[in-house]
Amino acid sequence: MWYFAWILGVLLACSFGIINAMWLEHQDDEIGCADD
Repeated sequence: MWYFAWILGVLLACSFGIINAMWLEHQDDEIGCADD
């Protein structure tokens, strides 16, 4: 049953990285709009 926890951890880490990248791009867009 260890593989279930391993897969869950990998999916959690991947989703965290994807959400973090999306958040960083959103922050860059807001900074870019403020410069105009």
